[in-house]
Amino acid sequence: MCGRYVSSSSPERIAAYFGAAVDVEPLGESYNVAPTNDVYGVVEHADGTRHVEVFHWGLVPSWAKERKIGQRMINARAETLAEKPAFKSLFAKHRCIVPMDGFYEWQPGRPGGPVTAKGAPAKQPMYVRRLDGEPLAVAGLWATWRDPAAGDAGEWLHSLTIVTTVANGTMAPIHDRMPVILPPSAWDEWLDPAGRDLAALQRLLAPAPDDLLDVVAVSTEVNNVRNKGPQLIDPVTLDGEISR
Repeated sequence: MCGRYVSSSSPERIAAYFGAAVDVEPLGESYNVAPTNDVYGVVEHADGTRHVEVFHWGLVPSWAKERKIGQRMINARAETLAEKPAFKSLFAKHRCIVPMDGFYEWQPGRPGGPVTAKGAPAKQPMYVRRLDGEPLAVAGLWATWRDPAAGDAGEWLHSLTIVTTVANGTMAPIHDRMPVILPPSAWDEWLDPAGRDLAALQRLLAPAPDDLLDVVAVSTEVNNVRNKGPQLIDPVTLDGEISR
């Protein structure tokens, strides 16, 4: 899964990287983006132009009765996008890219390592980034929703979910899932709202190459969503060495 990530790039930098226009006010840097936060997404309009827009992280389908359903839809499994009622129509026509500067995953605790208050091995947060320092282009789906209790006077909520796939060789020791990271060669096809070949789109949702990412151990400060500063991605020492 993907439950926390880093968004330190300005919307202008994101727009330049993806060849998009900027339609939003800056959200500010966050080194600990969490579900229910507002996040950037890159979408393509029917006229072929790309735009950086703001979304609520946690998909709220158009048919939902309450917004809180989004808390359970922060991720969508690539393998079942074409089957799940909440995702099938969005997979066909509401795809986006979620720009990230890196993401966090928690490695299972080690025997003899730190323990929780209950005595269980404590999970170690790991920060995952591209080796070349470029942003991650993560596949996503988006939806629009309006509270049915508010009627026509209600405001539209734009929300998204992050698509995940099986872990590659780099991520497998940490977790069995990872976000789908799209190479530049896949951006046009993924973002094109007129593209409805689900089988072809499904083929884009493969694990990233093993040599794309770097993984470092970081402080458990990231466990607290209130911590948002850049110190969260500083490598920490494990067993006398900086873990990489």
